[in-house]
Amino acid sequence: MKKTNVTQPFLPPLEEFIPYLEKIWESKWLTNAGPFHEQLERELCKYFGVDHISLFTNGTIALVTALQALRITGEVITTPYSFVATSHALLWNGIKPVFVDIDPLTLNLDPNNIEAAITPQTTAIMPVHCYGHPCDVERIQKIADTYGLKVIYDAAHAFGVHDGHGSIVRHGDLSVLSFHATKVFTTFEGGAIVCPDAKTKVRIDRLKNFGHVGEVTVVAPGINGKMSEFNAALGLLQLKYIGQALAQRKQIDAVYRKLLKGLKGIHCLNDVGEKVANYAYFPILVNANYPISRDELYQRLKDNGVHPRRYFYPLISDFPMYRGLPSALRENLPVATDAAQKILCLPIYPSLKKSVVDEIARFIVAQ
Repeated sequence: MKKTNVTQPFLPPLEEFIPYLEKIWESKWLTNAGPFHEQLERELCKYFGVDHISLFTNGTIALVTALQALRITGEVITTPYSFVATSHALLWNGIKPVFVDIDPLTLNLDPNNIEAAITPQTTAIMPVHCYGHPCDVERIQKIADTYGLKVIYDAAHAFGVHDGHGSIVRHGDLSVLSFHATKVFTTFEGGAIVCPDAKTKVRIDRLKNFGHVGEVTVVAPGINGKMSEFNAALGLLQLKYIGQALAQRKQIDAVYRKLLKGLKGIHCLNDVGEKVANYAYFPILVNANYPISRDELYQRLKDNGVHPRRYFYPLISDFPMYRGLPSALRENLPVATDAAQKILCLPIYPSLKKSVVDEIARFIVAQ
């Protein structure tokens, strides 16, 4: 098979990017809230239907800053089934992660498990819209309101996802996006925080610029989280093509589902529907009644030039900096533990040819 990675960035024609570079060169304004940076913030606000957004150099720094902006301390309830940045952001802020199990259908944080994990030290909930599938935002918010907790969504996968009433990123006290090269929308590296009001945006903008207020005054122990003009320029160009990119992903998703439908031992995660999906990933669960194990299938695909990803494996709670936590015990996380042993994300990106998708799917069927 043709060598294929699990994902590749969607890159618009190079000739369309050149004028942006020329403007940057002419202005000599490379970073620190330049004109493309400001324009991208405005355009993303329109796209998401929100009033305030703050751009960042990457999604991890955005997560760290979001926790600082809301002055989160103590314990935060979160999922073990995510990329490590979710929990690393907590440790960077001296916060204790408290892991709870996930929903077996969506693989998102299961609201049924949240209340039992709340203690007097709990200050927030940090769920993840895993693979771009929306969390049960209404139930999570109801729990947060009942116990006086903040909600910060790790929405790294959720660009372009809607819940029927608007963008999913409008939920929670803050939503954090990633614009990494592996994401549906990329700025090479980048991220953003969706802010509920102007006051919060001002605080976040100060925190991402070392805590500066003016030239000689520093009011908070901030960090350098600013997005450059180069990253913002790519983002503006990406926005022109995002509808096309999502449509192409949807077509690839449909081909996989058609060819793998009914295959014994292979479960495709439920299609979350046209109105909400961004088709950021194509995850399958390789069950015990499939002829070979998940890891054997993973290796055979790699040996044939296809590079899927066991995403997320291992669980965050299995890494050494977390496994000593009481909430990290595998017996407390049976659904997440099971999913991590079965998950395999197949290649999906706009330029992936249908013939290659056919070949990958038929290879899986033939085992």
